[in-house]
Amino acid sequence: MQPITTITDKCRKCYSCVRSCPVKAIKVEKSYSEIIFERCIGCGNCLANCPQKAKVITDKVGLTEKLLDGSQKVIAVLGCSFPAYFHYLKPEQLVSALKRLGFSEVHEGSAGAEMIGYSYASAMESSSSTLISSHCPAVVDLIERHYPELIERLIKVVSPMIAIGRFLKLVHGPELKVIYISSCVAGKFETQAHGPESIDLVLTYKELDTIFKNRGISASSLPETPFDGIEPHLGRLFPISGGTFKAFSIMTDPLDTEIVAAEGEVNVMGLISDLAAGRITPRIADLRFCYDGCIGGPGKNGELTGLYKRNLVISHFKKGTAYSTLPEYKGRFVAPDLARSFTDRYVGLPVPKADDVKKILSSTGKFTRKDELNCRACGYRSCREYAVAVFQGLADLEMCLPHNMQLMEKERGQLMQKYELARRELAMEYGDQFIVGSDRKTLEVLDLIKQVGPTPTTVLIRGESGTGKELTARAIHQYSKRNDKPLVTLNCTTLTDSLLESELFGHRKGAFTGAISEKKGIFEAADTGTIFLDEIGDITPKLQAELLRVLDSGEVRPVGSTACKKVDIRLIAATNKDLESGVKEGWFREDLYYRLNVFAITMPPLRSRIASVPLLAHHFLEKAQKKLNKNIRGIDERAIQAMLRYHWPGNIREMQNVIERAAVLTTDNLIRLENLPAVFSRMPEDHSGELAQHGSFKNEYAPQVMKIEKSLLEKYLAEAKGNVTKAAALANIPRRTFYRILDRHGIKGRNPVP
Repeated sequence: MQPITTITDKCRKCYSCVRSCPVKAIKVEKSYSEIIFERCIGCGNCLANCPQKAKVITDKVGLTEKLLDGSQKVIAVLGCSFPAYFHYLKPEQLVSALKRLGFSEVHEGSAGAEMIGYSYASAMESSSSTLISSHCPAVVDLIERHYPELIERLIKVVSPMIAIGRFLKLVHGPELKVIYISSCVAGKFETQAHGPESIDLVLTYKELDTIFKNRGISASSLPETPFDGIEPHLGRLFPISGGTFKAFSIMTDPLDTEIVAAEGEVNVMGLISDLAAGRITPRIADLRFCYDGCIGGPGKNGELTGLYKRNLVISHFKKGTAYSTLPEYKGRFVAPDLARSFTDRYVGLPVPKADDVKKILSSTGKFTRKDELNCRACGYRSCREYAVAVFQGLADLEMCLPHNMQLMEKERGQLMQKYELARRELAMEYGDQFIVGSDRKTLEVLDLIKQVGPTPTTVLIRGESGTGKELTARAIHQYSKRNDKPLVTLNCTTLTDSLLESELFGHRKGAFTGAISEKKGIFEAADTGTIFLDEIGDITPKLQAELLRVLDSGEVRPVGSTACKKVDIRLIAATNKDLESGVKEGWFREDLYYRLNVFAITMPPLRSRIASVPLLAHHFLEKAQKKLNKNIRGIDERAIQAMLRYHWPGNIREMQNVIERAAVLTTDNLIRLENLPAVFSRMPEDHSGELAQHGSFKNEYAPQVMKIEKSLLEKYLAEAKGNVTKAAALANIPRRTFYRILDRHGIKGRNPVP
């Protein structure tokens, strides 16, 4: 199991881990970034720099609890830096807490630092070439995996952690379990490399804290218990800056250029680069990957400064601590085998050719050197280094921020263009006015729309199918103060109950079968705008209750979620059903009925507004001409008369379809009776008896309609002082339609002066 893992659900691909990784051991997948174990050196930078805390240390708490079940002897070894983390405890109290957990003995890891001191001194005396210290696991992994040419320079001595582990197993036997506790994440990598022959498990200080909390152990209230084993002295200085050679009892001179030291990522990487290039050749280079030495490791206490932690370690060195030397350690020292070997673990990656790099750069909009911004937003130092990573499969094209910004700007322009086209299509579809008609009932509806439009009042539009309820809803939205916000429409009869709930309120990923991603509902999508629910009478009682809750609380809860979201919408509903009967019969909730029926508008059927049939017919003819791109002069009088006699069961929708069909069929640019459906041609025969009985009325009906139409035109023109545009606005009909009617009657108006 890898010591560092990614919680994929938390990762947001911010590339912080890529930017902070000194060896670019991060591979960016489709939805998350993953550590490449073969390249990772365990420095812990990705842990410290992940803002979402998606990179985590593999939890060893459970395994530790299992080892401490009392069936075997387990010894705890505290890393050299423990005083800098457990600063609120006396060392002896920490020993008491560890023994409460079940550890039979507690040792200081500083003893291991003193064990390897002689081996370091011997290596320095016998070597004629540059040596590199091998006590930092991150530095060892860096050389083995990324600078194999320097492997021969590494001192072939184990780290203090491995030294004390080998010592304890030599004393107690290989069946002994040893758990090392420190701030070093790289130590977990080192344990995996060496196996259980020295250290069985590495815990971080934070993991130990977790175990204390799980067990309910308050270490600060415990009595003091002495340490076990061999008491260290100078080894306690090992974790601080400059403490390596003091712990090894090796005298150094700050002015000696033969012995150099480097701490921290930048300094270590620079010194390694110099050594690999042969620019410097000291006798020994002491390297630690963490700043401030081991007290600055990834498992450090972030609340304390480096100087304060250094003082804590020095104070522990000066004061010492109580020890209870057991018989197996008293008066003798069993030297373990401290030798180790190193392996070339370099993972070669494919090297791109110049054309490959150029192709990748071009795909991200970089065609010249000036285009290469080297902004490092992707995590790489330059655009060319990033292109190499893309070629090697470590990065993807989506990581380039400037390229993404260019694409977003381009897509934004395309969306704006599509929006403008859609807006124009809607304008062409519905014209300048939403409702056409000059009869009394139509004018009453228009008056109601103008009154309720500017208010936030919920509106219920009632009427037969095809009477123009959606047009009325659009007109209300147009007159409202939300007309610059979206109008979202939904027909409640077209979806099943479960899908309708998802459409209305949205859903979370995995809420039901097929919910493969999160989806916003129309209530959330139309926030600050208007929602039009057509055929509201068809929703089930369950959805009626949920809809009522949303209208009362103004909060939407997506399917599969427990969290609510505030929405601000205006609701317009429509139905062709008798909701009052629904309330009595129990299929429609009474409380929802009263919540919807705040302001009702009833759309009259076309048969009750026959006077507007000629006007509507010419209006739909104009729309058909645009749609079909066909020039049609007008409608024959016989066809108009047939339409006046027809009862129009499908209302406005039926008339629009009839006119469009006739416009398709006409061959001489004039809609005639023969172009209408057969029912219109048969009507005089069907009503012959009635025509004979009331012949005088029928003969005079059409001329009277034309006279009324002409007088209305003259009236509107007089009120507008001859301005056709204003007259059309007063008549609530499109200007082009008004012109056609004027031509039919031979009336002239004047155009507005530009």
